[in-house]
Amino acid sequence: MRIRRVRGTALPVIAATLMLAAACSGGGGTGGNPAVEKPDLTVAVVPAVDSAGFFVALHEGLFRAQGLNVRFVPAISSETVISGQVNGQYDITGGNYVSYIQAQQSRHANLDIFAEGSVLQQGGMGIYTMPGSRIRAIRELRGRTVAVNAPRNILYLLAASVLTGHGMSPRDVRFVTAINGFPAMPAELRAGAFSAAVFAEPFISVAEQADGAVPLADFSQGATTNFPIEGYVVTKQWAQKYPRTLAAFYRALEKGQQIADTNRTAVEAAFEALPGPLGLSKYTAAMMSLESYPFSPGPPGSVDKVRLGRVVHAMQQFIGFPAFSIGSMLMRPSRGAS
Repeated sequence: MRIRRVRGTALPVIAATLMLAAACSGGGGTGGNPAVEKPDLTVAVVPAVDSAGFFVALHEGLFRAQGLNVRFVPAISSETVISGQVNGQYDITGGNYVSYIQAQQSRHANLDIFAEGSVLQQGGMGIYTMPGSRIRAIRELRGRTVAVNAPRNILYLLAASVLTGHGMSPRDVRFVTAINGFPAMPAELRAGAFSAAVFAEPFISVAEQADGAVPLADFSQGATTNFPIEGYVVTKQWAQKYPRTLAAFYRALEKGQQIADTNRTAVEAAFEALPGPLGLSKYTAAMMSLESYPFSPGPPGSVDKVRLGRVVHAMQQFIGFPAFSIGSMLMRPSRGAS
């Protein structure tokens, strides 16, 4: 059964957004704050609804109130910014858990997940086809090509889980990686390069509004209902070097998370205020599907270990990920507390 969705006008051109070389400044000058070791921060975050808590904190001056001047850099995915974070290009990053866990297991990075970002809700991610497609049900994807933005990432895991829940194996479908990622996928789907595509907000709106894509399956169902999607990380070395800075950032972020989870109007305003092509129109912001945004009054590292363990379990089930303890990426709650 198809899922009816109502949306606003098309979002700005995302290709240009994700190729931005210049960072977007947010938070303004702080005037200095001796309570933090590093008042000027460069933070790379995926510019999607999963990052709403961060954008609310940025828009409402919550980082500035903590003595921080946050320079926001749009990230294509967490995978694309890990090397920069390891090399000191970024202080903090936010993105999907899968790439962070893979980097930790392979020892490409030594990371701490210090805050949760988002939990999947209806309408946030799913599989899409074109109008007139003969594929009317998930079982009809058997033997067809389905595009994803990156191989073996979180969207692949969600798709694999939904297929399994409908009596299919991920091997029954030919997953292909779109060469140019999300920005080019709507047009490629329309041109018939693949039978279906996996999209997430805001690319769902692009595909629906610009190319007429229609939903085949929503990912918040069965085993992936309320699935954890995004988190915020620092390297363990950075956390040890700047504990008061991390605590200040965390306090602002958690306030943003709480506002995002309880006040849709604030989320809309934050997305409308994003600079350049990232900003949404009022109508689009009002119609955009949102996730839920966990928040905690505790210190950095106060995250739900059981919830994050679901990601590791899915990775083991669908990509043959080895045994891994998510606890190795969770800082002790006392670290960074002021």
